[in-house]
Amino acid sequence: MTERDAEKQSAASMKGVGGLLDATFGNATEMLISIYALKNGMIRVVQQSLLGSILSNMLLVLGSAFFTGGIIHRQKVQRFNKEAALVNSGLLLMAVMGILFPAVLHSTHTEVHFGKSELSLSRFSSCIMLVAYASYLFFQLWSQHNFHGSVDAGPVGEESNSIAKDSAEEVSPDITQWEAIGWLAILTLWMSVLSGYLVDAIQGASESWNMPVSFISVILLPVMGNAAEHASAIMFAMKDKLVSA
Repeated sequence: MTERDAEKQSAASMKGVGGLLDATFGNATEMLISIYALKNGMIRVVQQSLLGSILSNMLLVLGSAFFTGGIIHRQKVQRFNKEAALVNSGLLLMAVMGILFPAVLHSTHTEVHFGKSELSLSRFSSCIMLVAYASYLFFQLWSQHNFHGSVDAGPVGEESNSIAKDSAEEVSPDITQWEAIGWLAILTLWMSVLSGYLVDAIQGASESWNMPVSFISVILLPVMGNAAEHASAIMFAMKDKLVSA
């Protein structure tokens, strides 16, 4: 239901906004799981789940979206917004650097104040990443809200035909914009309740299934936590909406 609500919100407003809302609320499950795991002292599980989430998004979801979109639309070339991809790549690079710098400081033992410099740098990096994400939200929703609407579609005639076709395919949404956001919020709160039970069951599942906790953290948790986001990306790609995917 989450992916359907996100798709309706995308059709009601902008393609990029729907994809952004789906990514934000879709990742809320993973964030809640991480919070519960941190409260229980399972720091290693949080680290491994974050790594698994990056791998699943960059490999599994992206590959599945390209594959299914290519199969459905094999008679045409699917296009995406190059500028939007550059912005997202820049944010991803910033996140990698924010994680890498404290790790380098820890491994090289070059701290000025042992134990304090690494912690201060980690907190500073986290604040920078939060500010960068908030700036990205402002940029996409208010400052340049049409930034994701234009796609470099080659010749002018081809681009005009693509826009006309997209306009013809758009239908009025079944629910309003705020209703879609409300349903997304309600489902996210419900998933937060289930996240607590999921974290408590990790150790027991590892023992009963004879499966290492690292496999559950790297593979199963990211896939289950981001299932709605994964499904939405594939559905958008099948409908030739790579900007939303």
